[in-house]
Amino acid sequence: MIENPALLACFAHPDDESFGSGGMLTHYAQNSVHVALVCATRGEVGQISDPALATPETLPEVREDELRCACQAMGFEDLIFLDYRDSGMAGTAENEDPRAFINIDADEVVSRLVGLIRRIQPQVVITFDPTGGYGHPDHIAIHHHTVAAFHAAGDADQYPEQGPAWQPSRLFYAVLARSIFTEMRRRMKERGLDTSNFDNFEKETGRSELGWPDDQIDFVMDVSETVEAKWAALHCHQTQFGAESIFQQLPEGEVKTLMSREHFVLAWPEIELKGTDLFEGL
Repeated sequence: MIENPALLACFAHPDDESFGSGGMLTHYAQNSVHVALVCATRGEVGQISDPALATPETLPEVREDELRCACQAMGFEDLIFLDYRDSGMAGTAENEDPRAFINIDADEVVSRLVGLIRRIQPQVVITFDPTGGYGHPDHIAIHHHTVAAFHAAGDADQYPEQGPAWQPSRLFYAVLARSIFTEMRRRMKERGLDTSNFDNFEKETGRSELGWPDDQIDFVMDVSETVEAKWAALHCHQTQFGAESIFQQLPEGEVKTLMSREHFVLAWPEIELKGTDLFEGL
């Protein structure tokens, strides 16, 4: 691998980093890669799985602590909050809050992300796919801002106040494969478990099937060696990872097996490239 490799992951809320890429982040943190995580908000209007864990007033502080716990479980410390407010799900009152991430001027956010890219100098940048995984407005916003910053960071004429230009080598989207949701639903139905959450997600997002089409995935990482750390990171997010989570319905061993593969789409450069190592050939 290249000398002094670095990876920058850009997501919207605490817990986004663990579900689809926690094993990958752990793997690289354990293999001398500088892993840095940008989180746009503190998930201020997220769910609270147990009222004993937080109140709406304390939730931002609690979720920040949960994310710091998750980063520790995954083995890295470079965590940057952009300090914007959670916008909530599409169509909710929180969308109208002027502090909400989706209402922040794009140029402001892109400029800050360009500065982080130029400071950290990652070879690889990770963010959500254009749908935000399941359509959350903040997920879609951080996708657009990260893509714009990825391309602007290498152009010295853009945002010169943010330091010398730096062009990362690869941009990836972290995705959840459609086959994982299909398999989870099948196993839950076999056990007579309620699968209405899948139907609700599909109805809310207007999509006939959850997840990214498997035949459009470029990189599949076997993270079975780091899945325990990923599982620990997920359990740090207690306000979000309660008993009602679809990932808590099946036996722990089965869920860990399903989570032992992580999936990535190569967004840039536009070349035919498949593999298991996001840094391969750099």
